[in-house]
Amino acid sequence: MALLYILAMILLFSVSIFVHELGHFLAARACGMVADVFSIGMGPALWKRKIGATTYKIGCLPIGGYVALPQMDPEAFLARAAARDGEDNDAPPAPPLPRIAPGKKILVAMAGAAGNVILAFVLATLVWVVGKPASLAERNSVVGFIATNSPARAAGLVVGDVITTVNDQPVGNWLQIMEAVALAGRPTVTLRIQPAAGDSARELSLPAAKNEVGMWELPDIAGQTPCHVAAVYPNSGALAAGLRAGDQLLRFDGQTIHSQGHLSQLVEAAAGRAATIEFLRDGVIHTASVTSTYDAELHRHLIGIQFNTLADLDYTTRVHPTPWAQVRDHAGGIFRFLSALTTPATSGAAAGAVGGPVLILVMLWLMVKSSFILAIWFTGFLNVNLAIINLLPLPLLDGGHVIFNLWEMATRRPVPAKWIHALTNLFVVLFIGVFLLLVYRDSVRHIIPGLHRWWTDAPDPAPHVFQTPPGATEDSPSASTP
Repeated sequence: MALLYILAMILLFSVSIFVHELGHFLAARACGMVADVFSIGMGPALWKRKIGATTYKIGCLPIGGYVALPQMDPEAFLARAAARDGEDNDAPPAPPLPRIAPGKKILVAMAGAAGNVILAFVLATLVWVVGKPASLAERNSVVGFIATNSPARAAGLVVGDVITTVNDQPVGNWLQIMEAVALAGRPTVTLRIQPAAGDSARELSLPAAKNEVGMWELPDIAGQTPCHVAAVYPNSGALAAGLRAGDQLLRFDGQTIHSQGHLSQLVEAAAGRAATIEFLRDGVIHTASVTSTYDAELHRHLIGIQFNTLADLDYTTRVHPTPWAQVRDHAGGIFRFLSALTTPATSGAAAGAVGGPVLILVMLWLMVKSSFILAIWFTGFLNVNLAIINLLPLPLLDGGHVIFNLWEMATRRPVPAKWIHALTNLFVVLFIGVFLLLVYRDSVRHIIPGLHRWWTDAPDPAPHVFQTPPGATEDSPSASTP
């Protein structure tokens, strides 16, 4: 099965690269350019064939691709002209390459990103039709847990309240809350709250803190999570009440259960007395009486169940965001991140949140294992990301070609080849340095913990572990026995 997951990852990644390079290739052909090579993958060729003036190949390393367009590269253009001038006089001369207007070269440079955006819309349409499983954290911004004796509780925040803005930025779910807090990079966050009791909206300020990977978060609160029973312990109150694995807990002692941590607090509040518990089994709601027992080692009351944290991703409730909404949200998140990265007050927090190729592979692996439609959705996000990042005005990227040709249009003179060569070499060094830094940091954050889980036979995290807000206190363990 692991081989199928790997093949699916390679397929999704390769299709994204293929569409990007195909955009460049088709636009170049339409503008009268010569394409020497069209390659999907890097390294030695597994397969290649020359058709006309173009060599088509598949590289052995599925980590990228390229289209060799000498008319886009001043050095390649000059080298090809020099080679033609030095040819044997007895041989028929190779036709000279015509110069291409800068406007056409700009179109070719942007065509790769256009291909990725088109693919993103195609994938988003598939997600819209089929529907995407979504956790509660993706569907609302309701507060599902507040740590005991925390500043949030002291400020009057109540489980069930709805967060509507973070630092005056509107939010509609916990993913947006997490993003806003992380990119704000501040030790204090201002929230606008719509109280569960129906009172008028109000604002409150809560302390933020950096987590173990240096990202800012709200450590004392978390969103809603469903309470699915994974196991019932022998000689426990839950067993006596008739609870079984697979049950979903709805209410405890007359109160709606908003999260696993919230249930732990409700059980502690009951303190050993009999309490009613409502649960859903096979579509039918049942009611039972349950009594907790005190665990001297953990110093709290338990009813004797273990949560199924993987059931947080609801495969029965699917959301159907429109293609436009998906692409808009993908692009909006990337632009907000780039804005934070270039703002002095938030650049440090944004830089700490940057993920590299290792994180992308980890996320894609988890998505493929969880649900192929989630992998399709994530691939759509990657394509929007690839389109925007490639158009940044930096040498080596498509945006660099755009800037160079805009200069030529404005001055009526091309940028000297030696300038382009020097800038390109500089950014090659910078890009390699950033690449290695991100590989190292992502490996420390994600690969090494993953190897530890493999060595200890611990389960993989669900895909939403990178999205669900933490409730990192002893009141809300990810898999506990309340």
